[in-house]
Parts: sequence; C-alpha cells; structure tokens
Amino acid sequence: MEEERITSAQEQNTDKTWDLTLRPQKLGDYVGQEQVKANLDIVLRAAQERKEALDHVLLFGPPGLGKTTLAHIIAKEMGVGIKVTSGPAISKAGDLAAIITNLQDGDILFIDEIHRLNKTIEEVLYPAMEDFALDIILGKGPSAQILRLDLPKFTIIGATTRYNLISSPLRDRFGVTFRLNFYNDQELSSIVRRSADILSISMDQQSSDEIASRSRATPRIANRILKRVRDYAQVKSNGDVSLDLTNQALELMAIDKHGLDDLDRRLLKAIVDNFSGGPVGLGTLAAAVQEEAGTIEEIFEPYLMQLGFLSRTSKGRVATEKTYDYLEVEKPKDSKLF
Repeated sequence: MEEERITSAQEQNTDKTWDLTLRPQKLGDYVGQEQVKANLDIVLRAAQERKEALDHVLLFGPPGLGKTTLAHIIAKEMGVGIKVTSGPAISKAGDLAAIITNLQDGDILFIDEIHRLNKTIEEVLYPAMEDFALDIILGKGPSAQILRLDLPKFTIIGATTRYNLISSPLRDRFGVTFRLNFYNDQELSSIVRRSADILSISMDQQSSDEIASRSRATPRIANRILKRVRDYAQVKSNGDVSLDLTNQALELMAIDKHGLDDLDRRLLKAIVDNFSGGPVGLGTLAAAVQEEAGTIEEIFEPYLMQLGFLSRTSKGRVATEKTYDYLEVEKPKDSKLF
C-alpha cells in the first residue's frame, strides 16, 4: 500500500529514472539545506587543497530530502568515482571486501540505510574506516589465519533515516555528520520550477507555489506531484500548467492543503474516533489502520508531528487540538490532553 502513495517520501520504482533526470550535479545547484551546504563546502575545499580523501560522512534525516543526491554531488565536486550499495545488500564480509577492494584512491562508497548493516559486517568495517585495512579470516578453528589487506584511501558516505539505530562505535568513525531538515515552501517552489524547466513544462509561479505547499516539505514528493500535474494538464488541456489545473489535479489525487492524503486522515480519525484522542500505543494504532508500525513511525508521524497534528507521549500517540479542528470534530469535554 505504501508504495502506491503519491505523498510517500520513500523511494518508489518510478522515482529512479525520474531522480536521475532531475538530480542536481553541483553543490551550487542543490536547493535548500543552507547550513549543511556551507559546512560541506568548507570540508570539500579543505580536502581538495590537501589532496586527501574526504573524511567519512554520515547523512541522516527523513526520507526524500536529498541524501543520495548530496552523496553524488560530493563525488562530483571531489572528482572521484562513487559506488552505491545499501546496508541490507551487504550480507557477508566477502560482499564488503569485493566492493572495497575495487575502489580507487579517493573514491566514495555510498551505503544507504546504513543502520541496517549486519553487526558482523560492522566489525569488518571498523578497521577499513580507521586504518584502511581489511582483515580476512582464512580457515576455521585453531588453524584459522587472519590476512590483512591494505586498502586505498576511500570515503564512506552513510545515509540513514534512523540515526538512533546506528551503533555508537560506527557513528564515532564518521568524521563529518550532517542532519538534513524538512524544506520550506519557498525552497520547494524553487525545486519545482527547476524541475519544470528541465522537463520543458510551462508553469506559472502560483502553480509551483501550490505544489510546494502540498508536498509535505519533501522534494521527492514535490517532483512526484509535478509529474502527475503535468500528466493531468496534458490530458485535460494543452499541457500548460495553470493554478486552476493544478488544483484540479491535486483534488483528484486527494491531497489537501496540508499535503495530507486519505491514509493520513484515516490515521488521525482512528486516534480520535477509536481511541478518544489517545494516548494509544504504536502497535495498537498500527493494527487499527492496518499499516506496519515502522511505516507509521518513519513515514506518517514525522510530518504529522511537524504540523502539530500528533504528539508522542510516554503513554502513546495523542491527537492535538489542531487535529480536532482539522477533522472538524468536537473535542471531548472532559479531555485532559490539551
């Protein structure tokens, strides 16, 4: 169900080619995250002047904010190659060895979902990150031998949406850590206009602003909505995107002024109607709306909390006063939640 949501920040199969087309190639073209860019620019320039490999970099934040894009930009700015993998894809030490031994000096290994690395793989990764050496165990039992392979001076860029799930020893081995934050409407509108120019879409400022305001503060969602609006304008008009056509397309997609869709509304209504506004435990709420607990925690909740529609307490999830106003439901008179 999650993969079909237009407003899901998780990467979908249809996004892969789309992202490649729209992905900025230079740090100067990357919109938003100004503090991250300013600090990263210093780090990149310093490494280039010293002619050294970049320190290991950890990027974390909600999905869809540009962590993968930033990793590719870093590789471009440094003029080095980049290998892309993910935590779940590295299941054996041999997999990691095969990847790392094929890197060149200065190359970047980008590990998405690094919090899902196997703990055994982490142990192998520590000397690789610190000493640029890989310890391979040959044989078993008392006759086992350790073979140490020297590695090129490479850089690991790790990306994660669950910073708290990364073990402390692994976190400590990253020299540079950046948190990517949600985007404001002005930044998202600039991203939409940039994407529209690349795709030769005729669009006015009001339309890009409207798409931005309903994109859940996430560039990936903004670009996905732009694609759907473009399709709607092509079928219903001459392909030019106007504010009226944009609103019609968004209404068809059931994305409201807050960027919420039917599943978001179902979650909020479940808390209000089924559990009297909360508190309700994550597992119980997941069962009520028939979604995985991890999906609710990683995908639904961050944006709902940012809007002030949901609160986490020690006892569970609680609907806020704004939720009742949004759903146009009367608050319980004896409620102690507000």
